[in-house]
Amino acid sequence: MAIIQLEGVTKNYGTGVGQVRALRGVDLVIDKGEFAAICGPSGSGKSTLLNLVSGLDRATSGRVLVDDVETTKLSDAALSHLRLQKIGFVFQAYNLIPVLDALENVEYVMMLQGRDLKERRARARHVLSLVGLSGMEARFPAELSGGQQQRVAIARAIAAEPRLVLADEPTANLDAKTAASLIDLMAELNETKGITFVFSTHDPAVMRRARRCIAMTDGLVDEAGSRSGDFVAAAN
Repeated sequence: MAIIQLEGVTKNYGTGVGQVRALRGVDLVIDKGEFAAICGPSGSGKSTLLNLVSGLDRATSGRVLVDDVETTKLSDAALSHLRLQKIGFVFQAYNLIPVLDALENVEYVMMLQGRDLKERRARARHVLSLVGLSGMEARFPAELSGGQQQRVAIARAIAAEPRLVLADEPTANLDAKTAASLIDLMAELNETKGITFVFSTHDPAVMRRARRCIAMTDGLVDEAGSRSGDFVAAAN
């Protein structure tokens, strides 16, 4: 059963001669429980696609459905509610709240969901330990390295156990060992909790771990370059 459906989706930025066609009629289905990578070079449309799925941006034309809800028809308030309840997002730039410490950043989504303080605090501590940040709960983003901030961002995305996690280049700022451990963690959550993970990446290590690689070229899904199963050959 599909959790993501794109039907004839286009996205244009700007107007006239300066217009950029970021997506040019994308058709795509991603089923619940997938562990998929959106693969392609910079400028191929990977981040734009994730932004449209998450509702952070709106398509110029076409239909986007998430968990059978057509997001292209939702109000801004309804989109925010959908993201809050069903989607975790890991940004390239972390997007941590600078005045909150690591524990509070991870708690934030659960606080917005109205979860009990004791419950969300315990959950935040547990997830921070999973990403290797035990003992750093009281550190603010400015006191953390780039890799540590990325781990807080990933912890925040998975803390509420959403149905779908979208990750924009999740290993871009991490060393190989840390990146591998985080992919291990997300793969385990995918298998044990059934959370659907969709990454954008040009990292061969992430591509190899994905169970499906959706290749993008010039704003289109490249069916010839997409693969299912083992991507070792495709990633090298």
